Parts: sequence; structure tokens; C-alpha cells
Amino acid sequence: MIEVYIDGASAGNPGPSGAGIHIKGNGEHHRFSLPLGTMTNHEAEYHALIKALEICVEKKYKVVSFRTDSQLVDRAIEKEYVKNPTFSPLLAQALELTKQFDLFFMKWIPSSENAAADELARRAITKQNEKR
Repeated sequence: MIEVYIDGASAGNPGPSGAGIHIKGNGEHHRFSLPLGTMTNHEAEYHALIKALEICVEKKYKVVSFRTDSQLVDRAIEKEYVKNPTFSPLLAQALELTKQFDLFFMKWIPSSENAAADELARRAITKQNEKR
């Protein structure tokens, strides 16, 4: 099984944002630090999920277990519902991507267990700020 740790971060709310993705399994480790532009922290969390799902689809993984420290994203995926209309299209996109796996799991973890993805997300913000 492939384990995917995701995190979104923003410097300001909204502000420069980044996604951190750490994928491990099958004897491989992949780390992604992706600048996302200006958005809120919650939007960055959803974009981190979507980017990670796209990467896993591209790599043709079939069984994936995602870990996030975002209770908002975890609950939205579990319930397949979100109150805030801003997040509806992001949730819909993520749910559509999850259909491409034989098995998809999402689990909430405390921030202390998501340090690698958090560091990658923060690095993406730094990259973005350096380009300015």
C-alpha cells in the first residue's frame, strides 16, 4: 500500500501558499514541494490533496492511504460534503480523482505526525517568495 502524507500552508490568510506531499511505499520515497500562488490555508489544504491524488493517478497507484492533519479536509472527504461553497468544486474534483483507485483511504493525523509534509509545504512558500 502507498502512504501519502499531505499538507497545505499559507503565509497569511490569504497569502503565498504551498503544498507538501510525501509519498512512500513499494520501496520508494517521493517528496513534492509545490508553490500554489495566493490563497487561504484551507484552500491550500484542498489543493495539496488534489495535487497528491493527481500524482498517484499518474504513477498508476491502485491502493493509496492518505494522511492529513486537516480535519476540514478529512471530514469533507469522509462525508462527501462541505458547507462552504468556495470548497465545493475542490471537493468535487478530489472525489472524482479518488474514483480512479481500487482502494482509497483518508486518515486524520496530528500535526506532529505530519512534519515531513508540513516542511515541504513551507518550503514551497519560500520558493514562491524567492521568485518575487
